[in-house]
Amino acid sequence: MTLERRLRLIAGSFIPLSLALGRYVSPYCYLFTAFVGLNLFQSGLTNWCPMMTFLRKLGVDKLGRE
Repeated sequence: MTLERRLRLIAGSFIPLSLALGRYVSPYCYLFTAFVGLNLFQSGLTNWCPMMTFLRKLGVDKLGRE
């Protein structure tokens, strides 16, 4: 699995998770949803994502490619 696919899976799982937390735990958790959305937006504009840097430092990029 490529790094980009892993990144999409992480972002795609953070959104429903944060929405559920906002519904059942605290409305302040919706700020996390907004953060992820804004991060995806800036990533589309700049082609740089902090999560990709983090995953590369963890060595995820070296685990395998398609």
